[in-house]
Amino acid sequence: MNSQLKDMALKLVREVRKSPASLAPFVVAAIASAGLFAFLSIADEVDEGETERLDRAVLMFFRVPGNPDETIGPAWVREAAIEYTALGGIPVVCLLVLTVLGFLAVERRWGAALFVSIGILGGMALSSTLKIFYSRPRPDLVAQLDVIHTKSFPSGHATITTCVVLTLAVMLIRLTESRPGRAYIFAMAVLYALLIGATRVYLGVHWPSDVLAGWAIGTFWACLCWVLMTMLQRWQEKGSLFASPRD
Repeated sequence: MNSQLKDMALKLVREVRKSPASLAPFVVAAIASAGLFAFLSIADEVDEGETERLDRAVLMFFRVPGNPDETIGPAWVREAAIEYTALGGIPVVCLLVLTVLGFLAVERRWGAALFVSIGILGGMALSSTLKIFYSRPRPDLVAQLDVIHTKSFPSGHATITTCVVLTLAVMLIRLTESRPGRAYIFAMAVLYALLIGATRVYLGVHWPSDVLAGWAIGTFWACLCWVLMTMLQRWQEKGSLFASPRD
């Protein structure tokens, strides 16, 4: 038994040395596991009320002392936050998904279309399911500066945006061999997700723990989809799921 494990370990090391990219699925799987663990930890803390003090302190930090209906900073900051947060809303995300899926259909890249569908639409379904399950009320500590119709935990904007940007980032990264280019794409994806999540707290429509949980579960789902699609791709006997018939 020990010899078999040793042989498997040596085989894995040789494979990684031959192709460092072969280690990527293990790294992404580890990130997915960390995201799921972080979400469950936050959910447990929220359920026990351990995050209430910090949640309230962060919300009040973004409001004028003595006036919880007024955000800190000039008026244009609040206007910008309202416009930025709309980029993570369901109408904009649906339009973006339909646009991307339409392009992939025209290019007959069915594997990539499947990846986008599962990664983004599946993330939206996961977010809605978790909201119903936890049924956490929205913050009532400050004035809410955006129209809301759903429960609070986890943040749908943070969850869905994370799924969207990571899924699309993976597709874009596959188009370039440049390491600086890949790093730029990944950095901008992370920045986009962070910005959308931060606006939810700034506008008073989410507790900070809602947004943290959204980022965590969104990362888990996007990474899980990437790992599963990579495994499926490697099982294909011919070509790549992401390749078009003309490749």
